[in-house]
Amino acid sequence: MNNPAIQQLTDQELLQRFKTDQNSEWIGVLFDRYALLLLGMCMKYLKNEEDARDAVQQIFLKVLSDVNKHEIQFFRAWIYQVAKNYCLMQLRQHHLKYREEITDKHAGELAADPEDQRSHQEKDVLLNSMEQALNFLNPEQKVCVALFYLQKKSYQEIADQTGFSLLQVKSYIQNGKRNLKLILEKQQRANKR
Repeated sequence: MNNPAIQQLTDQELLQRFKTDQNSEWIGVLFDRYALLLLGMCMKYLKNEEDARDAVQQIFLKVLSDVNKHEIQFFRAWIYQVAKNYCLMQLRQHHLKYREEITDKHAGELAADPEDQRSHQEKDVLLNSMEQALNFLNPEQKVCVALFYLQKKSYQEIADQTGFSLLQVKSYIQNGKRNLKLILEKQQRANKR
């Protein structure tokens, strides 16, 4: 769709057209706008051009399957978060695979203190729970919380990046933090049963 009139449509208009007729070409136009940004971001995280290109393709498929599940107000912020989550998951899987290889290799040599092992396991469980809990937040809270706590961005930087007002950013972070706590408490209660 190289039609100049289509290129003039806003992200929101393209999303609306996709939701109306389910024509994936609308998402294709949207994705083309951000493909280079996503490739650069994936390169930053994955440090390998082939992996980054594969990641961009996987992200496109994920966007196609997930776009109808969310009420997206700011496509750029949303797709950025989807891409970041995908890259972090890839790194995490790679890290876990590497850790398993090291553990298998040195299983006999490494007799760690049971207290240390328990502490590491508890931290792993908490990190997994936090990662899962983030996915239960609405997209605005998720983006703002991730930018604030994981990327250490200021309120102003988040507002500039997402297009939210400062008041909205503060509200999304505050509500997101409260909701995360509630979700984690609920998960802990469920795990104890």
